[in-house]
Amino acid sequence: MTTGKINVSVENIFPLIKKFLYSDHEIFLRELISNGTDATLKLKHLISIGEAKVEYGNPIIEVKVDKEGKKIHIIDQGLGMTADEVEKYINQVAFSGAEEFLDKYKDSAKDSGIIGHFGLGFYSAFMVAEKVEIITKSYKDEPAAHWTCDGSPEFTLEPADKTSRGTEIILHIAEDSLEFLEDSKISGLLNKYNKFMPIPIKFGTRTETLPKPEDAPEDYVNETVETDNIINNPNPAWTKQPSELSDEDYKNFYRELYPMQFEDPLFHIHLNVDYPFNLTGILYFPKLGSDMQIQKDKIQLYQNQVYVTDNVEGIVPEFLTMLKGVIDSPDIPLNVSRSGLQADGAVKKISNYITRKVADKLKALFNENRADFEAKWNDIKIVLEYGMLSEDKFYEKAGAFVLYPTVDDTYFTLEELKEKLKENQTDKDGKLVVLYAGNKDAQHSYIEAAKDKGYEVLLLDSPIISHLIQKIENDNKDVTFVRVDSDHIDNLIKKDENTISKLSEDEKATLKTSLEAYIPKAYSVQLEAMDSQAAPFLITQPEFMRRMKEMSQTGGGMFGMGNMPEMYNLVVNTNSDLASSILNTEDKVHQEHLVKQALDLAKLSQNLLKGEALTAFVKRSFEMIK
Repeated sequence: MTTGKINVSVENIFPLIKKFLYSDHEIFLRELISNGTDATLKLKHLISIGEAKVEYGNPIIEVKVDKEGKKIHIIDQGLGMTADEVEKYINQVAFSGAEEFLDKYKDSAKDSGIIGHFGLGFYSAFMVAEKVEIITKSYKDEPAAHWTCDGSPEFTLEPADKTSRGTEIILHIAEDSLEFLEDSKISGLLNKYNKFMPIPIKFGTRTETLPKPEDAPEDYVNETVETDNIINNPNPAWTKQPSELSDEDYKNFYRELYPMQFEDPLFHIHLNVDYPFNLTGILYFPKLGSDMQIQKDKIQLYQNQVYVTDNVEGIVPEFLTMLKGVIDSPDIPLNVSRSGLQADGAVKKISNYITRKVADKLKALFNENRADFEAKWNDIKIVLEYGMLSEDKFYEKAGAFVLYPTVDDTYFTLEELKEKLKENQTDKDGKLVVLYAGNKDAQHSYIEAAKDKGYEVLLLDSPIISHLIQKIENDNKDVTFVRVDSDHIDNLIKKDENTISKLSEDEKATLKTSLEAYIPKAYSVQLEAMDSQAAPFLITQPEFMRRMKEMSQTGGGMFGMGNMPEMYNLVVNTNSDLASSILNTEDKVHQEHLVKQALDLAKLSQNLLKGEALTAFVKRSFEMIK
């Protein structure tokens, strides 16, 4: 028997591991199973190149829990180790010192990949175990070895009577980690971290009922058999070529990833690249609508089929973090913190590739079946609009497939829209004016008025639309967007200027003074000569101020304007009978009632009448009916 001290540069590494990685101590199982997987795959490679003269067979990794003995066994059928290899790989730990570790990783010590960074995957066992044993036999014709360590630098190494190839690790679970002796806990960890490992993982057994033979008698009782309970899928969909998979295969894999998700995804994007980096994966577009508060962290990051995290910020472009699916890349190191990921050159290339791949797929879907793409538009638009705002590379490609729907459910690309509007919706400078509504119901009267004039009105109702149209206007100097209830609408669009006001200039001045005496300061009175059948009172908003207010609300105050005041215009039709009645009445009380009632009706049409003001309006209206 050999005894000795583990060659580390600190007197006792194990309390250090436990102290600084304790919050992630559950990853010990991931690390140990990953080691077993590596040992198995390396053996397969050595056999394939003729260096190992053994039968590969059908190796598995087995996890066993001995609750009474307070032990966990992890058993593989891989390479195994000789006593010399145990000495080399287990006892001589390459570790550059506690001081450097603490200085460099004090802010990211909770990151679950740090252990792997230092080659300490095996030593994660001491996060939950007070003693660890290794019983291992190499594929080479050499005796088995038995290594034992109680969590101090002291170890023993002696021959073992193991006859089968592979390694068994026995964890004697510490008192503060007894939760890991529960089957449900281990099952949960295996499902979280090892669900798609490339080697079958056995955890317990399950009972299967054999099918009833065709010639069985009526009183036949079906036989049952105990089989290995394999908890993982070693060949998940993302490891296959797209040509091998049907649409149903993709949907089945989606259900495997998200068993509680009852709606199928709208479509998928299969990622597969081997240069200049390795990356595979499948991204799914779920139904999203216009909700910006979609729960993120639904994309799972794997490294060689080992689960790493569901925080893919920096790897996946931010606008795509609202999607679901899997990214797998051996080029993403497990040890980096989130800030490290964003600074890493390879990771930036991966992010750019994903952006390009998604854009190309969306363009293909648009070209292949535009009607289907239009039908799905409202469920995916928030992701695409956000992408146009946040990723310049995506914005450059988006013109080919991003749609602009009208209130009548007709869809245009921006270039198609320009062609459509150039005949009828230009201002005096020849600039195209894109009219849009943000709420089809609330702005119904304005929409109808615009349509009566032959104008096309878009329905742009996402919460970030103000930001997006600002960007589009900056890049398309020949286009301006105007909301249908904006004060700019009649100034920007050529209109019939033959309508003459029935009121003289003096009468208009008197009317304006009377109106201003009764309306709130937030409203600016504007007198316009319109058709006598048009609404007598109309509320519009200054386009620029309204848009800036919306942008400050959805941009987290990015414009530094805080809570901007409400500002409105009260547009009064000087050719309406109501304007004449207000002007000509000598009863000031009656005049005030007319103004307030008309103003409240205009507010009501804009959904601006609320609370106490709405109650007063209803009461006043009932009094007028009486």
